[in-house]
Amino acid sequence: MRRMNFTLGVAAAIMLSTAAWSSEIAPEAVEFTDEGITTSLTGTPGDPVEGAKVFKDTGLGNCLACHVNAAMASDQFHGDVGPALDGVASRYEEPMLRAILVNSKTVFTDQTVMPGFYSLDVGKNVAEKFVGKTILTAQQVEDVLAYLGTLKE
Repeated sequence: MRRMNFTLGVAAAIMLSTAAWSSEIAPEAVEFTDEGITTSLTGTPGDPVEGAKVFKDTGLGNCLACHVNAAMASDQFHGDVGPALDGVASRYEEPMLRAILVNSKTVFTDQTVMPGFYSLDVGKNVAEKFVGKTILTAQQVEDVLAYLGTLKE
C-alpha cells in the first residue's frame, strides 16, 4: 500500500508539472496583435520580486545596461541607450509591455538594439550560448512584466 501511494504521488507530481509546462506558449507560437501580446506566456501570474531580480541580473535581463530606473537607484551602471523606465506602466498597457519584452523588434523596428528576450530572433552578435535559444524563459518574461507593472507615475 505504501508503494502504491508513493507511485500515485509521483504520478500526480509529473502530471501537474507536465500540465504547467504544456500551458507555456513556445516562442514561435506567440501571437502579436495591435494591442501587443494579450495572452500570458505561461498562464501563471508574474512575480514582481523575481522580475526585479531578472531585470537587473547582468546574465539575464540586464535592463539597467540600457535603461535608467529610479526604483533601482542604489544599483550601479544605469544606461541611457533606451528610455528611462520610470512610470513605464503608466505609458504602456500590459499587452504592449509583454510584446516589447518578447520581441521589441515587432513593436518598434528591426533597428532597435533591444533584444527579443523570448524570441529565437535575438539580434546580431549574440552570445553563442543564446543562439537558437531565448534569453529569458516565458515565466521570467511574465515576472519582469509584473515588475514593470509596479513602475507607475
